Amino acid sequence: MALLEVKDLEVYYGVICALKGISFEVNEGEIVTLIGANGAGKTTTMQSVVGLIPSRSGNVVFDGNDITKTPCHKIVHLGMTQVPEGRRVFQELTVYENLLMGAYSNKSNATFKDDLERIYTLFPRLAERKNQIAGTLSGGEQQMLAMGRALMSKPKLLMLDEPSMGLSPLLVDQVFDIIKSINKDGTTVLLVEQNAGKSLAISDRGYVLENGNIVLSGTGKELMESEEVKKAYLGG
Repeated sequence: MALLEVKDLEVYYGVICALKGISFEVNEGEIVTLIGANGAGKTTTMQSVVGLIPSRSGNVVFDGNDITKTPCHKIVHLGMTQVPEGRRVFQELTVYENLLMGAYSNKSNATFKDDLERIYTLFPRLAERKNQIAGTLSGGEQQMLAMGRALMSKPKLLMLDEPSMGLSPLLVDQVFDIIKSINKDGTTVLLVEQNAGKSLAISDRGYVLENGNIVLSGTGKELMESEEVKKAYLGG
């Protein structure tokens, strides 16, 4: 069953067409990856889905509801959360305060303590640094905090924009292991990544974006074995 359906989405920046009528879906329980070069339209797609960038035409349907014109702050309450490119944690707040901000849309205050413990179990480093100012964390720790903050809203769909950007190879492996764990626990994941090999390896399905168009789709395995994908994104 499709949790997210994007239908014929067109987005413009002034007179420039950034998304040219793209359509894709994310089924409940899946990890789905959007791959493509810089400027392909990956981040624009994510921001349009969550309502940060208005679309000129097309529809976004989430959990059976048309959310095309829904303000982004209301979309969070419906169960969709995005971890933006560049982490964007609240630099002057502590780790704990950042996580508290992530829980603002979770109406069940009774579960806050359990939710917090879940995040600390998933990200032990955050438990160690819970009273530390977020702006003093390393890049990897800030990425973990951004993911933990998003998970505090208990989303049905977690959207991750370039989670491995700027991280060391060891931390990249850790982040992808955490994404698999989050998905195994029941959260559907939509992933935008330049690291095509890592992202397709953990994905049920994927889509390839080029110049605002979806040019290829398939299972993660099919795309990894595609000669076009190998040549363009996997160094093959």
